[in-house]
Amino acid sequence: MVRLTMDLIAKSISHKNHSEEDFGQYVRKITHLNLSDKNINAIGDLSLCKNLRVLYLYDNHIRQIQNLDFASNITHLYLQNNCISCMENLSSLKNLEKLYLGGNCITVVEGLDKIEEIRELHVESQHLPLGEKLLFDPRSLRSLAKSLSVLNISNNNIDELEELAVLENLSYLRAVDNQIQHMKDLEVVLNKWTKLRRMDLAGNPICHKPKYRDRIVVQSRTLESLDGKEIKEMERQFLMNWKASKAARKKNKERMTNEHTADLHFCNTHDYFPYLKRKKIVEHSRINMHEIHQTCKIYLSILI
Repeated sequence: MVRLTMDLIAKSISHKNHSEEDFGQYVRKITHLNLSDKNINAIGDLSLCKNLRVLYLYDNHIRQIQNLDFASNITHLYLQNNCISCMENLSSLKNLEKLYLGGNCITVVEGLDKIEEIRELHVESQHLPLGEKLLFDPRSLRSLAKSLSVLNISNNNIDELEELAVLENLSYLRAVDNQIQHMKDLEVVLNKWTKLRRMDLAGNPICHKPKYRDRIVVQSRTLESLDGKEIKEMERQFLMNWKASKAARKKNKERMTNEHTADLHFCNTHDYFPYLKRKKIVEHSRINMHEIHQTCKIYLSILI
């Protein structure tokens, strides 16, 4: 059981032959603190580290995010590969830009509704209960809408992305090894992500859909890389021309079908009286309108 305290910091830094006053001044000035892989299970009082900007605490055994109220200057927080189950006590980190929480036990992305500067959020590979998927709190998503540009949600059993459409500044989405499978749902969010440059969906069922890459390349005009493979402008232009040509052929076919149907509906039965006379079906004076209609159908079937 190791608790992160000032004593642990003192032991971890090369600060020999200095007085306590010198140490106090030192930790007040420190901006980067690396305490990764130290068997730490709890975050204690670090309030003397007033100017801390970057805190590395990955590969430990931390169960709870706590005692960071002092850390309003932190911009980068590395907490991946711990035992954290809840995103909490983060509201004081007003200047947080990058948050790394991959490899924990988080089931809901939450607790970010008071933070509006986050540019990168990494929550990949959570140790979820069997059959569950990573969920997103709508309030946190709204708070991230204008700032978040990088999102890593890989390996979290996620099966749809529609709720993430609010992330209007997203430029890189990494969502490999999930359960995303419906192309139409993906096309909806791609229409919203007008700044998306890179997207990785390898390992999802959707990747096996017919023309998966082609449809995404055509749908997103800003995307520059898909599943690690560059999208060249020549490729996009070819696919766009092919799509336009296909749409034109479909429209022309529909027009011809509609015209043919209209001809059938508006044909004048009187135009077929000469044929009726030649066949001597019945005398003109005794022809019943119902019989005319039926006979016309027969005649049209012969013509067609």
